[in-house]
Amino acid sequence: MLSIEKYQEAFLSFLNAYTKSSVAKEPKGLYEPIAYILNLGGKRLRPVLTLMTADIFGGHHKEALPAAASVEVFHNFTLVHDDIMDDAPLRRGHTTVHEKWDINTGILSGDTMLILTYQLLEDYEPGVYKALSKLLSKTAIEVCEGQQYDVDFENRNDVTIPEYLKMIEYKTSVLVAAAMKMGAIIAGASEQDQDYIYEFGRHLGIAFQLQDDYLDAFGNPETFGKQVGGDIIENKKTYLYLKALEFASENERSRLVKLFNSETDKTDEKVFVVKELFKTTGASEATKQAVEDYTKKAFAALEHLNISKDKKQLLIDFGNGLMRRSV
Repeated sequence: MLSIEKYQEAFLSFLNAYTKSSVAKEPKGLYEPIAYILNLGGKRLRPVLTLMTADIFGGHHKEALPAAASVEVFHNFTLVHDDIMDDAPLRRGHTTVHEKWDINTGILSGDTMLILTYQLLEDYEPGVYKALSKLLSKTAIEVCEGQQYDVDFENRNDVTIPEYLKMIEYKTSVLVAAAMKMGAIIAGASEQDQDYIYEFGRHLGIAFQLQDDYLDAFGNPETFGKQVGGDIIENKKTYLYLKALEFASENERSRLVKLFNSETDKTDEKVFVVKELFKTTGASEATKQAVEDYTKKAFAALEHLNISKDKKQLLIDFGNGLMRRSV
């Protein structure tokens, strides 16, 4: 087993070589945006999980590098198209693809990235390729469903917490889960172990997104990497917001709904008032508790895995580290 940093180094080395060999070509108008988004950085969480899981189940992380790259290219494809849908000007502190080039380029380069995700799996032997591509297809459809739920929720004032949890499961956590299951498939793990590591990733992914909701409102601006309060400014109905509505008095609920129905109020004062409501209603503490609950659900799935205690502890340490993050 390697450290997280070593997995990151191994992956970035592979990704750089892949970008130079498969993406640095003509027509530049198609491929330069792909290289651009892939080189913008990010946590590289998902590909690291693929590599780590392959080692945990007795394989070798080097065998999982193409699958890890497939996961990362797919993730970045979703970001390119999401940024178009959100009309977002920045991604990871840099100009988004559709702003740097244009919307048509963003659509076409994104489409190409989706195809590249499958190409990256083609050198695996037929049985492994079939299992990986089947999992990727299932995950891709669920991610699209999650994105549609997210779009639908923007125009609804009756979103329930179970609906929101389903949305973030599909939009975010299923790809985390799939990344881990890919590593298990490549390592030749049993189907039971593949399913349990998927459940670990699924619950950890939900905890990760709920933590992201919390950090968006209460994170440190110097370390978070995004605008603190961005979800509040954009009137996003996050777990914090839905819990605040659940716990609020009639006056608090009325005030919160009014603030989140405003398309023009994007002030620091709005962010301050909403954050105070999140705290006074108990929504902030409930969100932190939900992060802990889903992390525990993830750890419960590890109990059934046919791996050593030391390897289980590595996954527990990774999960705890993820939930203590400030970025």
